[in-house]
Parts: sequence; C-alpha cells; structure tokens
Amino acid sequence: MRVKICGVTRAEDARHAEAAGAAYVGVVVSAGFARSVEPVAAARLLRDVGVERVAVLVDEPPSRAVEAARMMGAGTLQLHGSEGRDTVGALRDAGAWRIWKAVRARTLGDVTRAVREVGDLVDGFLVEGWRAGAVGGAGLRLHVDPGGVLVALPSDRIFVLAGGLTPETVEGEVARFRPQVVDVSSGVERERGVKDPARVEAFVRAVRNVAPPPG
Repeated sequence: MRVKICGVTRAEDARHAEAAGAAYVGVVVSAGFARSVEPVAAARLLRDVGVERVAVLVDEPPSRAVEAARMMGAGTLQLHGSEGRDTVGALRDAGAWRIWKAVRARTLGDVTRAVREVGDLVDGFLVEGWRAGAVGGAGLRLHVDPGGVLVALPSDRIFVLAGGLTPETVEGEVARFRPQVVDVSSGVERERGVKDPARVEAFVRAVRNVAPPPG
C-alpha cells in the first residue's frame, strides 16, 4: 500500500512527505486552484525530493500539460478534468510517464464509463467522491459500493483511493476499498496548502497498520 501526499506547495512539506514514507508527492500545476503552483516553482520545491513526482492537471491542452510535466520532472500525470481519449492519447504518446485518470464518482456508472472510455490508455484510476461543481481536492468521501468499484476497475490498472481521507479514517477506508495507493491533501493540512508534519506521519502509520486481505 503506497501513500501519495498531494497539493504540496512548499519544499519542506515535500521533503517531509518523503521522509515520512510517502511514495508519491503531487503538485497541482494547473492554474486557478487553491493549491496551484507554477511549473517553475514546482520544479524548485521538488528539487531535493527523490520519490515519484505527480503532476496534477485539469483540462490542460496537451502541449501545456507536457511542458509543465517535463519542467517538474513528473513520473506520473494525474488528469483531474474531463479529458477524453484524444487528450489522454496525446499525453500517452508524449512521454514515458504513467497516466492516472481521476473519476469523481457519484455512482458506479461513473467508474465504468471512465474505464470504457480511456481504460486502455491509462495506467491507473483515481476514484474520489462527487459534488456538483467540485473538481478535486474538496475532501469528498467516496460513497460507492467498494465491491462494485473493484469489479469495475481493470485488475492490471492501479487503483488510487482519494477524497475525505484523514489519519483517523484512512485505515477503515483502505480496509473497505483495498486500493493500491491512497491519496491525501487537505486531510493532513494545518491550513490550506500547508501540511502538518504530525498528521502526515500519522497518515502513513495508519496505512501501514491495515491488515492484508485474507488469502
């Protein structure tokens, strides 16, 4: 079980996430969001970080997405908008990075539609809760049948669970959904865009405490 600390805006938070045991550090490089960071600044704040860098992108033209991802040295592109096959395919062809498609799931049908549309083009799906007008990072817990999600997602794709996770809730949610990666942003902050080191450490410990599935 791997941990991604997302919405990082400060170098010290990125370094601490790595020291605490996170496998991924995510930076929102699309403009206009509460935790947005310019790609040049993202490269600076990640300069001393050795774990995988995730570029969080929302409906960017492929050329702009590629430029931002290369600038920050991203190993994974996390697409959080309404990107369709053409955009995902262009990004797939533009680099050796992994691609995760975010799904804001109001129902299980939202997950199955995303798999049907781009399942052959991506390496993983990030699944989180839904609310009208919310794009991501809104702390929306996933209220979809866990068994249905596991059946809908291809077994050879990474399942990233996000939305409403905290050090207090992640153990239970991981036990229900059994993802390969858990993603947290606001759940480990002391204020918007500023991570709380103690909560980051507690989150990683809680994930490690989850018992492996039987069999």
